[in-house]
Amino acid sequence: MNSAISYIIDFLLGDQKPVKHNCRIGYTSDPQLFHQYNLVIVASSFFNEQVYGTPLSMPELPLKEIKGVPLLFGEAETTWHEDTLVVYADIIASAYFLLTRYEEIRRRDVRDEHGRFPGKESLPYRAGFIHRPIVDEYGKLLCGWLREAGVSITEPAPHIRKIWLTHDVDAPFYCRSLRNAVRETLKGKGIKNALRLLKQPLEEDPYYTFPWLIEQDNKVINRLGKKRSNALYFLKTGGKSVHDKPHYNLRMPDGASLLGLLQSRQVVVGLHSSYDAGKNPLFIEKERELLGRISKQKIRHNRHHYLAGREPEDFVLLERAGITDDFTMGYPDVAGFRLGTSRPVRWINPANKHVSSLILHPLTMMDVALSETKYMSLSYDEAFDYCLCLISRVEQANGEVVMLWHNDTVSELQTRNGAVKWHRDLYAALTDELKKR
Repeated sequence: MNSAISYIIDFLLGDQKPVKHNCRIGYTSDPQLFHQYNLVIVASSFFNEQVYGTPLSMPELPLKEIKGVPLLFGEAETTWHEDTLVVYADIIASAYFLLTRYEEIRRRDVRDEHGRFPGKESLPYRAGFIHRPIVDEYGKLLCGWLREAGVSITEPAPHIRKIWLTHDVDAPFYCRSLRNAVRETLKGKGIKNALRLLKQPLEEDPYYTFPWLIEQDNKVINRLGKKRSNALYFLKTGGKSVHDKPHYNLRMPDGASLLGLLQSRQVVVGLHSSYDAGKNPLFIEKERELLGRISKQKIRHNRHHYLAGREPEDFVLLERAGITDDFTMGYPDVAGFRLGTSRPVRWINPANKHVSSLILHPLTMMDVALSETKYMSLSYDEAFDYCLCLISRVEQANGEVVMLWHNDTVSELQTRNGAVKWHRDLYAALTDELKKR
């Protein structure tokens, strides 16, 4: 059994591993080996050398289901071979396909204007289960089959293992430079009003919503404790692209004040690797080192700007740069479970099946994905209900809730193209809800 398959079995079982479970679970299509195990998952042709990496390896819609769970490979049937329970549903290949973003290496020609694989092109969206962490559901099926095969195994009561309250600092300030004042003047607000905005204290800048965000986050953290909840702020230190604007300098007085605030509140800082670094991951190491020097923190966490971690193999350079935990894995255009799981998972390189030490924390929901017209275009009530649905799915899976809210979307201003003013109210409502979990 190779390391990737062994890891996936471990991952599906979670914390509830029976003793020597690898001796109890077989992954083979050879009937002569079935008797060696309590439970056999019959391997489909997915990993065959003649199939893997070819069009034959792609699932076909509509998908089969087993016990109401979508199945990418194999057949929805089980049988007994003497004392061995034999399952023809290949949940191992199905989980691998989702966890590794395998679809993206097979569909390189499908990318949006920023080089990202669109969520609405993904198999989970097209098959109608983007809102379900079906890899976690496979784990529950596996535990049930083991019990049916006579293996003692229990599952914990549903709970949210951890809540990550994360914030991407794309535009920390609204009007703190002469260039900003000129912008406001040209927008028709007048030089007098522009200068007023420029001269006001930093704390009154419309985008400087960090004290409010920290207050909201602390309501959750103080209630649940730091083992079950954390706040993360992702800061930029590089990028020359137009998509990396506005450029800000954490060494300048306003940037230093922001960093001082975060440090005084003991908030963890991560790297918001630039749009340029998404296109050329070799830049990540330099950006990480710079943020570490300025913040005097060891930078271990990353999220790509624009969620533009473009190709699955790019994680090689992220890991090489010293990042241990990445929070990029969500789709910009639809909230849900991009990797098919709500739990942190080690990155598996689909090019060579290598299991990395890099931990991926799947993104559950992002503010602008919910509201922007070109994305989900939900109303406040629709967004609140959808987020509650995702949170409940995470709870059932004993996973992590990873929220992404930007400081500028909770501003009193209309902040982005297509943005709406209820992001602030929605964040407050959702953090209140999470305190109860």
